[in-house]
Amino acid sequence: MMKEINLYIEGMDCEEEVKVISSQIKRLRGVEDYRINLTTRSLSVFYDPSVLSQRDIIRTVERTGMKVSLRRHPTGYERAWWRDARIITLSVCGIFILSGLVMEHLFGLPHRLIVFVYGVAVVVGGYYPAKQGIMGLLSLSPNIRTLMVTGAIGAVWLGLWEEAAILILIYSIGDVLEAFAVDRVRGAVKGLMEIAPKEVHIKRDGRLETIPISDVKPGDTILIKPGERVPLDCLVLKGRSSVDQSSITGESIPVEKGPGDMVLGGSINQGGAFEARVLKPFEDTTLGRIIHYVREAETRKSRYQRFADTFGRYYTPSMFILSMGVMVLPSLVYGNWAEWFYRGLVVLVVSCSCGIALSIPVAVVASIANSARHGVLVKGGAHMEIASCIRAIAFDKTGSLTVGMPVVTDVIPLDAPSQRDLLLVTASIEAHSEHAIADAIVRSARKEGLRLKEVDGFTSLPGIGVTGRIDGRDYTLSSPAVLRKKGLLPAHMEETIDGLESEGKTITVLTEDETPVGIIAVRDEIRKEARDSIHALKSLGIDGFCILTGDNERVAGAISREAGIERYRAGLLPEDKVRAIRELKKEYGLVAMVGDGVNDAPSMVTADLGIAMGGAGTDVAIETGDVVLMSDDLMKIPYVIALSRKTVRVMKENIALSLLIVATLVPLALSGWIGLVPGLLINEMGGIAVILNGLRLLRERPPLERGSHHVPAEGHGRGLYHEGACGGNKNQTKGVL
Repeated sequence: MMKEINLYIEGMDCEEEVKVISSQIKRLRGVEDYRINLTTRSLSVFYDPSVLSQRDIIRTVERTGMKVSLRRHPTGYERAWWRDARIITLSVCGIFILSGLVMEHLFGLPHRLIVFVYGVAVVVGGYYPAKQGIMGLLSLSPNIRTLMVTGAIGAVWLGLWEEAAILILIYSIGDVLEAFAVDRVRGAVKGLMEIAPKEVHIKRDGRLETIPISDVKPGDTILIKPGERVPLDCLVLKGRSSVDQSSITGESIPVEKGPGDMVLGGSINQGGAFEARVLKPFEDTTLGRIIHYVREAETRKSRYQRFADTFGRYYTPSMFILSMGVMVLPSLVYGNWAEWFYRGLVVLVVSCSCGIALSIPVAVVASIANSARHGVLVKGGAHMEIASCIRAIAFDKTGSLTVGMPVVTDVIPLDAPSQRDLLLVTASIEAHSEHAIADAIVRSARKEGLRLKEVDGFTSLPGIGVTGRIDGRDYTLSSPAVLRKKGLLPAHMEETIDGLESEGKTITVLTEDETPVGIIAVRDEIRKEARDSIHALKSLGIDGFCILTGDNERVAGAISREAGIERYRAGLLPEDKVRAIRELKKEYGLVAMVGDGVNDAPSMVTADLGIAMGGAGTDVAIETGDVVLMSDDLMKIPYVIALSRKTVRVMKENIALSLLIVATLVPLALSGWIGLVPGLLINEMGGIAVILNGLRLLRERPPLERGSHHVPAEGHGRGLYHEGACGGNKNQTKGVL
């Protein structure tokens, strides 16, 4: 039986280190599979315990020169920076270099003493890079540190002790700064992980205990005090309070919660204390799943991430071979071995940077962490890249464009005595039904304070409606289409029904002994931000919009007019929606489908990008969507598309800048126009620059947080909604598809 071990690797800050660890782990007999996550510095190994032990795995990783610890808690992170061994050795190295410079240039002390001081700086500062560089060489996967160590050894060989020491110092400073920049991204992920409290107040045997969150089981009763974070997804049993769910859904307005309401783990209790029943362990909660997908997002790579990986795979060996060639071949032809050896060393050191490998994953994880912080879960760089080039969006109607909670809008008695009597009879029958319209009618009756009557002989007739007997009278509830087919719909009712349906309302007709006695109209209200969202998407250059619904054509047409969408398809089954998505893909290219993640799953999977509504507390939505809107806010769709475009632009900038640095420094090194120290300094500054460029994505915010729902007209706005769009088909067929 396979087991899993999760390790935290302190100091893993570069893709080259990932390769070294990978080369060691894959050699172990008994390893079934493994995953390395650079952003969270984590290693998960699936192994056969009868062949391999945990200690064997830990020792193997430690041989690479990195420190390893078991991850016993999802929020476990590294020690304080001033206790980091790399910082300590860097500081000692710097002190000895400064001492050497003072001895040499101010006091003119003996050369041997100065060489000794610089030698100590080289040994101390180069200890950790040398361990990892040599391990990379031994494992036949030379890395950035291999290049740096080789360069330092070469400088010492030429008697350039000062240059060797400064070389190690500059490299180590750049390494630490790059690690610090990446930690900014880790901090965003860590912030999500630390939302969950570590301890829980639990009621057992009438007593209140405080226990670790890992010991809580589904079904336990917990107490959440005012000001505390809700530890786990739970159901309120006793008490009422207002709860801030912004850390999960991105909504800034607190939500009132009372008995029977679900509360999401990670929310903040702003009001009174309440007791609740735990529904799931932490790993299965909404917050736990968000953390899981954000942590794993790096594994779902975009083309740009794959390019960076491929580039790094060939870049380091190529630079190593090039530098060796420069050291050997020209000296055989022209002589002057020391000069060409020095130039080869410069080629080595100017190629020693993690910037190329790190700049892309930093940008991706920064944008994904940012979107998660604002209530949007994007499951990887591949989906972020696809979102940047979406040309058309299809919307499910119920629960996506509309609220998904129908309400009674019209009660029109014909032969019934009054509106109250009509509503009472209809609600009494519908109380035995389960569809959304029935719920709306029953809610309306209870809101009016009506006491429902006993119903005899309730029957559901598929394709026709429902029937029942009240006070000895037989009633039937059905749609106008059914009555029209039977010839039971009087001409004077047609005009009334046409008018109601043109307003997007769904009609139910009550008949007594096949005689219509009243009409009840129900409407699922469109979301208030729907029109602004469509307008914002149009300003981003999205060309195609279409509503896909199982409702009738008049209702679909009314909703489409209100939302500002000119195309719709009505009366669709799930398989019809799949066909509609395929047709849109042929017309536009990349298509997104917005749905609630339940009956829309087939069409969301068929689309290039599935956007699930209302992920908070909905397992199916979180699992189905490539992008999950944790709150039911359509304005987050243009936000994530604009953010994705900015992310792709930053990745392109980082790749271009990284290649420009290499293309500039390597020829300068080959020609002898740049030395060891200046070359490495420029190279490290360039690497840090591309990483900082990626970190800008942590600061982006949805436009709604800057003010209101208003979206400026196309071409006149600022911020995320006005990034450039991808190219695509500008032709749009209007009207009913």
